[in-house]
Parts: sequence; structure tokens; C-alpha cells
Amino acid sequence: MEPSTPSTPQTHIPSRQVPATESLGSPGLRRCWSLHDGYACCPPKESSSPSRTEADYSESFVVDWDPDNPSNPRNFNVIRKWLIVILVSLGSMCVTCTSSIYTTTYAQITHQFHCSQIVATLGLSFFIWGLGLLIPFFQALPFYGRRPIYLFSLLFFLIWLIPCAVATNIQTLIIGRFFSGFAGSAFLSVAGGTVADLFTRQELAAPMMLYTASPFVGPEIGPLLGGFVNQYTTWRWSFYLLMGWVGALLVSIFFVVPETYHPILLQQIASARRKELGDDRWKSPLDKKTQSVAASIKQSIYRPILLLTLEPMCLSLCIFSAILLGILYLFFGAFQIVFGNVYGFSLWQRGCSFLGLLVGMVLAILTDPFWRWNYARLERVHLTKSQSGSMATESESQYQPEWRLPPVTAGLFIFAWTVYPRVHWIGPIIGSGIFGAGTILVYSGIFTFLVDAYPSYAASALAANSFARSAFAGVFPLFGVQMYNRLGYHWATSLLAFLTLAMIPFPYLFFRYGSRIRQKSRFSTASG
Repeated sequence: MEPSTPSTPQTHIPSRQVPATESLGSPGLRRCWSLHDGYACCPPKESSSPSRTEADYSESFVVDWDPDNPSNPRNFNVIRKWLIVILVSLGSMCVTCTSSIYTTTYAQITHQFHCSQIVATLGLSFFIWGLGLLIPFFQALPFYGRRPIYLFSLLFFLIWLIPCAVATNIQTLIIGRFFSGFAGSAFLSVAGGTVADLFTRQELAAPMMLYTASPFVGPEIGPLLGGFVNQYTTWRWSFYLLMGWVGALLVSIFFVVPETYHPILLQQIASARRKELGDDRWKSPLDKKTQSVAASIKQSIYRPILLLTLEPMCLSLCIFSAILLGILYLFFGAFQIVFGNVYGFSLWQRGCSFLGLLVGMVLAILTDPFWRWNYARLERVHLTKSQSGSMATESESQYQPEWRLPPVTAGLFIFAWTVYPRVHWIGPIIGSGIFGAGTILVYSGIFTFLVDAYPSYAASALAANSFARSAFAGVFPLFGVQMYNRLGYHWATSLLAFLTLAMIPFPYLFFRYGSRIRQKSRFSTASG
């Protein structure tokens, strides 16, 4: 459930000069061949070989952005850019909120449809599977731009919420949940790229922090809203509320959010230039791509599978992050019984108990700039020491990446052993907040590591991570309630804590010995 950031055309790309041809109405324009697939046209320069050949005329002019082009999304005014980021972030929050708001409807659904809670929980599991397992399929969707995907995904998301709201049996509800998750995954697959479309690398930190928070905050907001709705109305109003939210987003995005995907915009400019000048040699970077959409979709599906099956480093990190998300979604059921049975919370109070997770995650997200700075510092220290053959000193080893990991385990143990009627309810909520903060820190570290370890296949590595996380997150809630009932609240949570404790050494080992492992990898050392 994390955003991906596809690459976008750069404003200035090194090029090498080739012989000149006619300007075709653009004074001083010379043909050049970009070192990055022809993303630029270079300014005029004297050539030592002015003769022209047929090969020169067969080349194409590749359009790129002028620095002050108003069509460039990075030249939008600041208010417009932030409004787009806020709408996209609200969309991501809405999609992930839909996953967890359902957990507050179990009591009413099991009573009305005469089914067990395990069967009712399938509505949560199938939504998560629809949301994440098909993410690799949508990696090729930007071929069509971002705006059409936003509109169509939200439209189908809204359509599939309708059978959920009016369902007369549990089967209809589960099917509707799966396809609404499927529609929502299309939105999430392109949303993160919009932020990179609008801001330069130097401006990216604050808007990306806002967007990054949205899909993590959404699952915590779900029980909070659902608790109040289901306390005073019926479970159907949870879906009516979501339908109103999605409908408002759909209208807002239709009128406010333009197309921002740079290759699509450059393709439109090249098409207009061809019509204006009557010269078919004007091309965009996307026009020069020879791979078909079908081939791209096929590649986006099998590459994550190859990474999971052939790369132990990628597989281990994906399993670690998958376990954390599985525990998070297991908590959506566990919180209901723990705070309901031990502390006698009502439904809306149980929803409010997720505020601990929410606050912990938000605080962790706010520390992200520090961890990014620290990661860059450690890279420099590690490179210097490896070149000199010496070991890092104690002061240079401060704030190592494994420092992110203990909060996860500590938070779970605090939650486990403060769940007593004689202990104030703030104890387990504080524990859940520490767990939430640690989860965000671990995710940030894993995502950064995967992108750095597999630079040529970063999108596939993150898609593999999303695939693994969704698989685990859909399974864990199915046995969570039974585990808590059989092992007890203390040992059930302790079992989860020991599970995370066993995973702690892996990120540390990969940071220390990752270069040796990557030398044997067919993916991390690949180029292009």
C-alpha cells in the first residue's frame, strides 16, 4: 500500500551533436541524439562536418520541456500543485480506509447474514487481496496517463461499493469487496507518481511526506469512523459514507486534477507539432518506445515473481514487511475483543483505541527527513571505511539502520503485558503507538534499501513487496481472533513479538554485507 515514483523526463539531459538539418520553422533548431533515448533537442552549434546524409533526414526531432513552459506540471503555481497533492492523498487515504472500516461491521453482519466471524472476515481479506495482489498488473497503466486512471478507478470503485451497501447475503458483500479493492489498486498504482510530476527533487520532501502518510493513516481512520457509524446506525451506512467520499473525490479530481504524466504531455505536444508543421519526424520520448503495452504488462507481472523466487535478499525483506502489515490487520480484529472484553469499551470507543497507532505512525513519518539524512551519512561512512579497509568507530556507528527495529518488538510486548483490567487502558494504546511508529520506520528503511539495491528494477522490487504484504495481510485476520481466544491476549501478542524479534538481524546483515550479496545477483547489478 505504499506509493511508487516512476521516472519522469528531466529538463536538461546531456546530448551529443550530430549534423544539422532544416529548422522546420524553429530558428536555430538542430537535431541531436540524446544519451537518454532522445529526451532533448540541443541548441545550435558549429559542426566540423556540415554535409547531410539520408540517415540524418531519417532521424526524428524529440520534444522536451522549455524551462518556462506553462504546460509543464512543475511550472504550475504552488497553490494548484498542493491542491492536486491533497486530492490525490485523500484518494489514497479513502481507498485504504475502505479496507479497515469494514472491521467495525462484523457484529451486525454476522447477525444479519447468519454467518461466522471467519466468513465475515473474508470481506476484509478479499479486499486486501484485490488491493495488493494485482499491483504488478497496473505498473504499465501510465502508458495511458494518470488522469484517466484516476477517473476510471474511482468510478469503478464507487460502482463496486454499491453492491456492498445493498447486499442481501454475505457472498455478494465479499465479491463486491474484492472488486472494489481491485479498482482501488489502480488508483494507488499511479498516485505516488503524481507528486514527482509536480515537484523537482529539491522540492519533493514535504509533498511526498504528505502523500506517503495517506495510505498508512487510512487504515487507522477506518475503525474510528466506522465505530461511530455502526454504534448509532446500521452497517450499511459505512458504505454509504464511503460512497459519498468517493463521489466527492471523483467530482473534485475531474475538475481540478489535469494530466500530469510528463511522457503523455510531451506526446500531445509532439502530435500538435506534427499537425502544425506537417512533419511526421516530431516525436516524443513515449513515441520512441518500441515495447507494446501487452509486453509491458507481462514484464511487470513476471519480474516481481522472479525477484521473490531468485533474490533471497528481496524475499527476506518482503517477508519482514509482510509480517508487519499482517500484524497490523490482525489488530483490527484483536482490538475489538481486547478493548471490548477487558475494558468494556463500546463500539465507538474501540474505534478510538486506534488513535494510538495513528499518532505513532504520524510521528514516525515526521522523523523521515532525519532517517534519510542518516542513511546518506551511513552510505558515506561505509564507502570510506570499505575503501580504506578499516572498521567504523563507535561514534560513526551511531543511529545504524537496525535502530528502527526494536520499537516494533517493544511496542508489541508493551501491548501484550499491559492488557489487564487493573492496568489503565492507555498502557496498551501506548504500546500500539510504539508498534505503529516502528512499523513506519521499518517500511521506510526497507523501501529505500530495495530501491538502492535494485536501481534498474526498483518498480518491480516495490511491486514484489506490495504483493507479499497483501498476501500476508489478507491471511492474518483469518486466524487472529481464534489465536487470541486460545492463547490469551498476553501470549498471542507475545507470539507476534517473538516473530518480529526473529526478523531483526536480517536488515542489519543486508546493510553490512549487501554489497557482497548484490555482486552475485542477476538483478541488482543489472543496468538500464
